[in-house]
Amino acid sequence: MATGGGSRLHAHEDVKIVWRITGRGELHLTATGPDGRRHALEWGPDLHAGSNYTRPGDEWGAGYRFTRPGCWTLEAKRGRASARVWLDIAT
Repeated sequence: MATGGGSRLHAHEDVKIVWRITGRGELHLTATGPDGRRHALEWGPDLHAGSNYTRPGDEWGAGYRFTRPGCWTLEAKRGRASARVWLDIAT
């Protein structure tokens, strides 16, 4: 699913999100729904062996299924590095 150019993410669709993050060790991902509960990933995170996106860090892919519309919080942690992203999921 393309997420650029004004495309919306919708509930009940499988979505692959690619993370690039510095740090060391395994990547730990969480997804918290609008209900405040954590939800399991569909798959991953899987380390990508190569990428043409030449920025610091390693690239990982993960599968998400947003089970309801509303504001979702995605978090990534790897060693001392961390990131937080908020997504507004449509119906």
